[in-house]
Amino acid sequence: MEHALTPTILSELRRPRPYPAVSVLTPTHRREPENAQDPVRLRNVVAEAKRQLEADPSVTRERRNDVVAHLDRALAEVDLAHAEDGLVIFAAPGEHQVWSLAREVPERVVLSDTFLTRNLVSAQAAEQPFWALSVAADRVTLWNGGADRVVEEHAGGFPLVRAEENFDPERRERIGDNPSTFRDEATRRFLRDADTALGAILRAAPRPVYVTGEPAALSALDEMGLHTRDAVQVPRGGLAHAGAEAVWQALHPMVEEEAKRGTDRVAGELESARGRREFAAGVDEVWQNAREARVRLLAVEENYRITVRDDGDHLIPALSGDLDAREDIVDEIVEQCLETGAEVRFVPDGMLGEAGGIAGVLRY
Repeated sequence: MEHALTPTILSELRRPRPYPAVSVLTPTHRREPENAQDPVRLRNVVAEAKRQLEADPSVTRERRNDVVAHLDRALAEVDLAHAEDGLVIFAAPGEHQVWSLAREVPERVVLSDTFLTRNLVSAQAAEQPFWALSVAADRVTLWNGGADRVVEEHAGGFPLVRAEENFDPERRERIGDNPSTFRDEATRRFLRDADTALGAILRAAPRPVYVTGEPAALSALDEMGLHTRDAVQVPRGGLAHAGAEAVWQALHPMVEEEAKRGTDRVAGELESARGRREFAAGVDEVWQNAREARVRLLAVEENYRITVRDDGDHLIPALSGDLDAREDIVDEIVEQCLETGAEVRFVPDGMLGEAGGIAGVLRY
């Protein structure tokens, strides 16, 4: 199952497909007893997708069989033992994908000529992803981080490994002393290569960066690195050769601290915007401004959800299952704001109580 959404992957997912491109969404659960319902619910929603394909007169038998086969393959790939809060299956002629999301999604089936991506985009924003480098003199690993985990990223040449024949930490200077490993020119060149490789990653997918390593390694990167200079430093060595759990345990306190600082900054910006009359509150007002590309900063409570209908002028509350109900309007707003260059921040539940769970700082 897929977890990491990059701009390149998102662009590929959004390209038009031969009809029908099927999107199947269903909530899932991490723990018992709630997760006992997930297998049945998943089979039912996939069966509904097949029913809609069967009933659609514009879908040829050959194309329907192709998409149904890919739905079956996707279903076989789902690992509910490691489920998160939502699951998305994409299937189209010749292809399928399965996405596990750390954010709840509404149960739905959509047949179109593109995949439904807004729930993926919103889940990615809610995770507040980051990159982390674990640095040693002979190895640099790259980690793809989110709200509750890191996963080693094999991209951009990472992990970088220094050729054994060129690395001898016991090499001595002519005067007979052992040089500092991270003052050694060959080591510094290796670290510069890592910094350059990270720069390419950041150009493709900009995110905050954390760097772990011995204090001497962090000092060397701070001195000569371009892309690691503003990174959050975690002075912990040995993680370039460690597993994901050890890296996460080292990063977790710093990630939480940075998230708290970010939340405080958002609160300050919202308060300041009130005084300048550049403040929008509530789902309807925020949606109106998002459609006009006026939102500069969007703040959403982590578990805020609302079902609405669009009466043409405003969004009004609705019940799930109502005709024309939009159950993932919050995800639509998040995607719209990101598309227009806004910063999106998910904040603790209750922080935006007076604003109705969602608020924005406007551009003008």
